[in-house]
Amino acid sequence: MSRTRFAMLAAVLTAGAITLSACSGGGVENVANTVAAPETSQDGIQLLSGTAQGNKAERNTGDWVKRRDNGESVDSAAAQRWVQLSAGKAGALDPVVLDGGGFTLYRFDKDTANPSKTTCVDECAKIWPPVLLAKGGRVFVDGVQRSAVGTVTRPDGTRQLTIKGWPLYRFNKDLKPGDAKGQGVGGTWFGITPDGKKAGQPTASPTTPAGGRGSAVLHDDANFSDNGASQGLAGPGCQNVARDNVTSSLQISGGPVKIWTEKNCKGKSLAVDADIADLAKVGFDNDISSIFFG
Repeated sequence: MSRTRFAMLAAVLTAGAITLSACSGGGVENVANTVAAPETSQDGIQLLSGTAQGNKAERNTGDWVKRRDNGESVDSAAAQRWVQLSAGKAGALDPVVLDGGGFTLYRFDKDTANPSKTTCVDECAKIWPPVLLAKGGRVFVDGVQRSAVGTVTRPDGTRQLTIKGWPLYRFNKDLKPGDAKGQGVGGTWFGITPDGKKAGQPTASPTTPAGGRGSAVLHDDANFSDNGASQGLAGPGCQNVARDNVTSSLQISGGPVKIWTEKNCKGKSLAVDADIADLAKVGFDNDISSIFFG
């Protein structure tokens, strides 16, 4: 081989080595800067730890899409791109699951969790909009276990998010973040906890003797009106009201009760053995904080 050809071959090999070294260095850098891929559940949804903001979700999508006064999103397709499930607090509910906009999420007693089944449709779904997610949509979990999140197919073919099998809903009368006006409505609607249980379930005071297992429905408006919110409560013993000091009419079943103006069955009280359509007439309008059953 001539000296000239040897020199040319050496130059080519050197250039190749430099090029290979540069490519290898770039590859290492790219690997280091790659964000871990989200976990895809058996339901085909992408689960990512953290908040939507922390994961740099696109503005005006998911839970950040504006909603009309009736709870419907102005852009349903964009709203179904992602949902955030965060353990948080709303009024007296602590913990309760909130979406990425800070709105309370609910479960319905007439649904089932095993198997997951949604029964709130048509007019019901207008008052309680289901939390929907498009195929391949993302769920940001913040204080909720990934294993607890799933979906159920609704009668119209859309997919509704679930926690521990319970379908999730919003309430169209919750108008601002932190509202929990749907808590206890009809004795069947409750905020949902990160582990799928009913939020805000009061416990009997340890110093209060056990009582009967009656129940009560507390209406925000007089005359048991369906136009306002309501909440359910059941014994035994002393039970604190989740939303206290808002009741204007009271329906009871299963025996007499005693209503109290303070938590843990303290303060002023009144024995009740029948429904009261207007609590103002007995001096207890917007003044019930706890009830003793028995």
